[in-house]
Amino acid sequence: MFDSFKQFIYVRISPDLLSVKNIKSGECISEVPELAISAPPDQKILGVGAAARSSAVGQAGAVVLNPFAHPRSLVSDFTVAQQLIKAFVTRVKSSSAMTMNPIIIFHPLGNPDGSFTQVEGRAFRELGFGAGAYKVILWYGGELTDQEILSGQYPSHGRVIE
Repeated sequence: MFDSFKQFIYVRISPDLLSVKNIKSGECISEVPELAISAPPDQKILGVGAAARSSAVGQAGAVVLNPFAHPRSLVSDFTVAQQLIKAFVTRVKSSSAMTMNPIIIFHPLGNPDGSFTQVEGRAFRELGFGAGAYKVILWYGGELTDQEILSGQYPSHGRVIE
């Protein structure tokens, strides 16, 4: 009965691209994972994604940050990552009063030596909850189809952590 009110948001993260898709509506954003912030003391968000760089132009002291561009870890700045994920999820999730908070499926891309750590997994979970999810699922493997996400039947060639 409640399945029609569920939202599923699929988030694929890499240092070069952040892709966020609402599985039911099909709405998808795939942009560079950057966030522009104004200079202290205000430090307001000026722009996210593709608009980050142009938003920072002409703003004295503004910086453009990519929280997923670090050689040893996919999450290098948790606070910036949380603001970025939250902004992207807000753009694709349904705002209807009849829909539930989303189930967010995080799919970190890349293949670090020794795979992703438990600490990184916990960071992804916290990023999802910070973006308003009521449930966060981590997926390590190939790209998922909409049907796999909706059915909860993930391929055996990957790993799911709920």
